[in-house]
Amino acid sequence: MRTIIFSLVLFAGFCCIACNNEKVYPKAEDALDAGREFIDGCLKGDFAKAAYYMIPDERNKNLLDTQQINYEKEPKSVKEEYNAASIIINEDAVLNDSTHIINYQNSYDKTGRKVKVILRNNSWLVDFKYTFDGNL
Repeated sequence: MRTIIFSLVLFAGFCCIACNNEKVYPKAEDALDAGREFIDGCLKGDFAKAAYYMIPDERNKNLLDTQQINYEKEPKSVKEEYNAASIIINEDAVLNDSTHIINYQNSYDKTGRKVKVILRNNSWLVDFKYTFDGNL
């Protein structure tokens, strides 16, 4: 009887673990943390992670979806290079107490890029559209 109960409890535990496979991301402590986590998600193809650290407006979502589509079209070898790439922060420009512009590149393609990070509702989040539009 104990064996049956133990087996049922063990099975229920495995079911709970299997059903709860959503990733939990830590809240960004500052602008640089949010920017790094967003960039890391994009480099590694973890677009759920990138979305977590991004302002969830329609334009940002569309741009991230496009980024994901482009990433998925890349050959496996390119994805592996991006996955292994390091993030190089060239500058963290503090515009005010709630806005930073992070100038960065990755060690694979070495292309300079910028992301805008904003403190909104006590959370640091990337405004991804700035990378494409450049508007403050």
